[in-house]
Amino acid sequence: MYLKGTHQETERMTTSLITDSQRNSYACGTAQTASLERGEWVTQAKCRNGDPDALFVRGAEQRRAAAICRHCPVLLQCRADALDNRVEFGVWGGLTERQRRALLRKNPDITDWAAYLAAGGELIGI
Repeated sequence: MYLKGTHQETERMTTSLITDSQRNSYACGTAQTASLERGEWVTQAKCRNGDPDALFVRGAEQRRAAAICRHCPVLLQCRADALDNRVEFGVWGGLTERQRRALLRKNPDITDWAAYLAAGGELIGI
């Protein structure tokens, strides 16, 4: 989705477009196997019962938020989901917004992040 305007306007618009239940389901996570469907891995995410707003922060707070993901059992699935779907906002799979943008920009040839990460692919570019 393309949102036109200043960062603050975009943030306000995006916040209003993302419901609490969506934040809870999208927040952080991944699963023990790459084959898990989104509904399955989200239920295993370490952040599933936390405050979803804690993962939708700005600036230096994003690095602190990413620490929530550090020992998540579904880290790779969450990361792949965010990269495959070009999620713009929030901390996903331990990656900040800036880190995801850098990965996508420096690795345009990767079209299936889930398969790439499941195969042990390295995160080049962050």
